Amino acid sequence: MLKTRVQQGDGALQRNTAAIVRGIIQKDGVRGLWRGTAPTLLRNVPGVALYMTSLTQLRTVMSGSPYFATARTDVDGKHASVLPKLTVQGNLISGATARVAVGFLLNPMSVLKARFESNLYAYESLYGSLATIVRQGPNELLRGFFASSLRDAPYAGLFVVFYEGIKRETSILLPSTSGAYSAGIHGFSAAAAGAIATMATHPFDVIKTKIQVRSEDRYHGFLRTVRTVWRQRGVSGFFNAQASRRVTCPC
Repeated sequence: MLKTRVQQGDGALQRNTAAIVRGIIQKDGVRGLWRGTAPTLLRNVPGVALYMTSLTQLRTVMSGSPYFATARTDVDGKHASVLPKLTVQGNLISGATARVAVGFLLNPMSVLKARFESNLYAYESLYGSLATIVRQGPNELLRGFFASSLRDAPYAGLFVVFYEGIKRETSILLPSTSGAYSAGIHGFSAAAAGAIATMATHPFDVIKTKIQVRSEDRYHGFLRTVRTVWRQRGVSGFFNAQASRRVTCPC
């Protein structure tokens, strides 16, 4: 909600987060802070399931290829096991491919979520709002998909690459001594990888939101939106609400 409200602005630097929160509460009450929860669940729940399932299948298939698979031998006392792993290129391709495919399928839910969270639309009914977008045709259903792809493809790929790398190096420096310790390493690796990938791809998240919620001609199309943001605020315009964006899988 807060990320969308900050990113939807047309040129002027948006108010700080506290001011936005106060404005929402004054108008819609505390409940207003959760506006857009339903379309978010409709997008994220199947999105995460589809992403993880497709990513697992892709990695399994690619692990059988000599171009993407690499064997890693872990020796533990008397026992040795060979675990199939993907190369950096394999991690990038599998993560990006799975994310873009899922993003294409669920883009209508992404548009619906952004507009529900925005105060530029008077959407009230979930079904009625989706029906309105559907009636406007395929172009509206896929609005912002290109910008989303430019955000999600490198994000997903970078996330997997950094996650695997950080987890490997951390495990070497701080060998696991228990299940809880191992879980902590996995959690730290995921958080660090998510933060790095978010910073690298956030400008496309800003562009995506503006395309999906703004109706002015200057926000119709990827390149036109990029030029508009650049003319209005320069580089800083592409980093609105970065602190509000989640640093996990953007499904």
